[in-house]
Amino acid sequence: MAESRERVRGALSAIGLALPPKRIVVNLSPADLPKEGSHYDLPIALGLLGAMGVVDAETLASYVVVGELGLDGRIAPTPGVLLAALHASERDLGLVCPAAQGAEAAWAGSIELVAAPDLMALLDHFRGVRPMAQPVPGEAPAPVSGPDLRQVKGQETAKRALEIAAAGGHNLKMAGPPGAGKSLMAACLPGILPDLSPAEALEVSMVASVAGTLDGGRLSRARPFRRLRPDMSVSPLVTRVLGTSGA
Repeated sequence: MAESRERVRGALSAIGLALPPKRIVVNLSPADLPKEGSHYDLPIALGLLGAMGVVDAETLASYVVVGELGLDGRIAPTPGVLLAALHASERDLGLVCPAAQGAEAAWAGSIELVAAPDLMALLDHFRGVRPMAQPVPGEAPAPVSGPDLRQVKGQETAKRALEIAAAGGHNLKMAGPPGAGKSLMAACLPGILPDLSPAEALEVSMVASVAGTLDGGRLSRARPFRRLRPDMSVSPLVTRVLGTSGA
């Protein structure tokens, strides 16, 4: 959080505001929950501005706020904005987020969104000087087709097992020598599954949002597939599972 303190101080200085010359304590409660990440920058800055009377504190209380601040006052994207928007919707609150992620947050439904490019634009919005327009949801492109079972020659028993597992939603373990076609058949599995339902697409997109890979607010409609090495350690395993690359 030491870096966050300096980013907040620098961002306020960039818009011509200075913190009072006294010790300031920011209470991130509940204290028993671990807290890390740059997405606390913007809520800390707005909390300070509310306490200083620059922004109405009661107005800020009706928003969930996420965003990373640059030293020049710009608001940078942070992971998990879609989840924050859904959380705000459940609690009947608005959301303040980076402008680059407004289209992502708009998928949460009819909530008040303030997607600001920088801290000064955000202050102008809350003061009523220059209100910002409500973002619109991003695109939901059709999923790109992957390998097809027609590419697999022979292996009728294995293909039948794959179809049964897909139809029943079962787990499947394949064993065999290298080159038998296990990886290809596994990659064909998403192609024989039905299209994602809207709820499933939102769930997949939430994972992509947390990973910071939901590009341009485009809702993911493709069933995820990850090809993993058997000797992969935990850290790259997590990165690959959360990532977008299937290779």
